[in-house]
Amino acid sequence: MSAHRGGCLCGAVTYVARGSLRPVVACHCVQCRKTSGHHVAATSVRRDEIDIDGTVTWYVSSDTARRGFCGVCGSNLFWDGAGENLSIFAGTLDGPTGLSVLGHIFCADKGDYYEIADGTPQAEQYDPNLTTMVRT
Repeated sequence: MSAHRGGCLCGAVTYVARGSLRPVVACHCVQCRKTSGHHVAATSVRRDEIDIDGTVTWYVSSDTARRGFCGVCGSNLFWDGAGENLSIFAGTLDGPTGLSVLGHIFCADKGDYYEIADGTPQAEQYDPNLTTMVRT
């Protein structure tokens, strides 16, 4: 199994994900749109299979989740909610990933200036089949 490396724009926070990455899920919820300026595309890895170097600044964005970003350059890096996985914003991965989009969640909240036309599944809200949870 190969390691996937990534980090923020300025390099103050880097990470190595040693485990298998989940396919990318695009989240169109209001919080993701506000923190990213668009929708978020995220993969995930088991928490015990990622090493993070540098200081991640955490923002508690709801009763159930927090968001991790670089306090120096502001790059959005992680979404951390319940479950055994930590979500990684796919755009922060270095080099080719071999990943593809699995589907879209919170489509009811998407911006009116774009369409989702990639042919993958779309959920109006949360979908347990398209989340950061470890599949058993």
